[in-house]
Amino acid sequence: MTEDVRVRFAPSPTGFLHIGGVRTALFNWLFARHHGGKFILRIEDTDRDRSTEESIEEIMESMNWLGLDWDEGPHRQMERRDLYDKNIEKLLNTGHAYHCYCSPETLKQKREAAQANKQNPRYDGTCRNRTDAPKDTPSVVRFKSAHEGTVTVDDLLRGKVRWDLAEMDDIILQRSDGTPTYNFVVVVDDSDMRISHVIRGDDHLSNTPKQALLYDALGVPRPKFAHISMILGTDKARLSKRHGATSTLAYRDMGYLPVALINYLARLGWSHGDQELFTIKEMIEHFTLENVTTSSAVFNPEKLLWVNEQWIQKMPPLELAAHLEPILRQEKVLPEGHGRTMADIARVIPALNQRAKTLIDMAHGAEFYFKSVFIDVPLTHIGFTGHSPKVTAGEALLEYDEKAVRKFLIPEVKPLFEKLIIRLEPMSEQLKPVELENLFKKITEEEDIKLGKLAQPVRVALTGKTASPGIYDVMEILGNKITVDRLKIAINHIKAKTS
Repeated sequence: MTEDVRVRFAPSPTGFLHIGGVRTALFNWLFARHHGGKFILRIEDTDRDRSTEESIEEIMESMNWLGLDWDEGPHRQMERRDLYDKNIEKLLNTGHAYHCYCSPETLKQKREAAQANKQNPRYDGTCRNRTDAPKDTPSVVRFKSAHEGTVTVDDLLRGKVRWDLAEMDDIILQRSDGTPTYNFVVVVDDSDMRISHVIRGDDHLSNTPKQALLYDALGVPRPKFAHISMILGTDKARLSKRHGATSTLAYRDMGYLPVALINYLARLGWSHGDQELFTIKEMIEHFTLENVTTSSAVFNPEKLLWVNEQWIQKMPPLELAAHLEPILRQEKVLPEGHGRTMADIARVIPALNQRAKTLIDMAHGAEFYFKSVFIDVPLTHIGFTGHSPKVTAGEALLEYDEKAVRKFLIPEVKPLFEKLIIRLEPMSEQLKPVELENLFKKITEEEDIKLGKLAQPVRVALTGKTASPGIYDVMEILGNKITVDRLKIAINHIKAKTS
C-alpha cells in the first residue's frame, strides 16, 4: 500500500466501551500497525446531554488495558467548534446548505402527515430556497442534498454500494443552539485529520451516502470505506448485555487476559488459515482487509473462555504474574501494598496455570500460598473453635472448609502427620517433588494404606480445601517450614477435638 494509512477510532462517550466497539478499534489498530500507519483516537462528544467524563476515562482505561495505543489524540469534537463553524459557513456560501426556520412542532406535523400518506417522512424542503431570514426566529442549518440520480461508494469489503438520491433527506448539520451534528462533524474531522480509511461497523452503512455527499460538497476527497459485520449473540440477535456485551473492563475484573480478549475478537470476522491463537505480533503481521468477512460474527462466551484458558497456559509465568497481581488484590488474596515481587508471585503459577480458566480461578487457587495461618493462637480462623487471632492490619488469613476439616482431620491421621513431620524436619527448606513422592510412598507402605489416606488429609491441612494443585507441588511452593507448621496446627486441632 503506497499511500499513508491513517485510521481512527471514534467512540461516543455515552457509556462504557463494549465488545463491539473494541472489535472496531482493534481492526483499525491492526490495520494501522500492519501498514506502518497512524491510529487516531477521537472522542465524539457532540451529544452534550449524554456524554460524560467518566465514560471518556473508562474508554481510555479500557484501551490502555488492551494495549491499543494511539498515535494521535484523544481529540474531542467539542473542542473543535471553530473548525465546524468555518465549514458551516463554507457550505452556506457555496449553496450546499441553508437555514431552516421550521419549528419542532411544524416538523412533527409534517412527519405525521407524511407517515399518514405512507410517504418517507423526510423534510419537505419548505426552507430550501428561502431567501428571507425571519427576525428572532431560531434556525438550524440543513444540507441541500441532491434529489436525483444515485450516490455510489466503493466499499473495500462489500464492493460498489449505491443509494437512490430521491430517498435522501436534507439532514441537519447544525442545531439551533449552534452545536454540530454527527454526520457533519465526522466528515469535517476525517478530512481535517487526513483519514485514509474508515473501518467501522455496518450499522453505519446508512450514514455513508450522506457523508459521501458532504465530502463532495466540501470539495475534499472521500476516504476509503470498509464496513465490517456486526457481532451477534448465539441466538443470532444483535449482541446485547444478555449475550455478554458488558463493559470491557468487566472482562478484566472477571480474570480475562487482554491478549486473550483481543485474540478472540480478532477472530470474530477475520481469519488467517485455521490458526486460532495469535500473539499480538502475529495479528499485526497477518491482518489484512482481504481476510475480513462480511458475514455476521457470533459472540460465543465459551470460546472466549477457552481462548483465555489457552493463553493462561502458554504465557510465561513472570509475564502472567503481572496480570495476576491486580486480581490477587481485587480478590483480597493479597492486601494493598503487599510488597510481594513478581518473581514471588510467579513462583505459584506453574502449579495452577494448567487447570485455571481465568485469573480469578488462579487467584483463589493460590490462596494457600499467599494467605497466612498462625500456629501460636487458637484456630478460629481455620474453622475451629476458640477466640480470634490478632493479626497485622490487612493480613489475609487462609479459610478452611469446615466439611473438609471434619472429614479428613480426624484422630486416625494424627500418627501419620507426626511420622511425616519427623521425616520432613531434617530435610532442606526447598522441598523437591521427587523426594516428597518417595517419602509419601514409604509412609503409605509402612502403614499399609493407599496414598489418598495420607495425601488428602495433608492437602486439607496445608490448603484448607480438598482440591488444590498436586500435593507435592503445594509442599514445594510452601517450603519445609510452613508445611511443617501447618501440619502441627492440624495435629493441635485433632488433640483439641479428642481431649
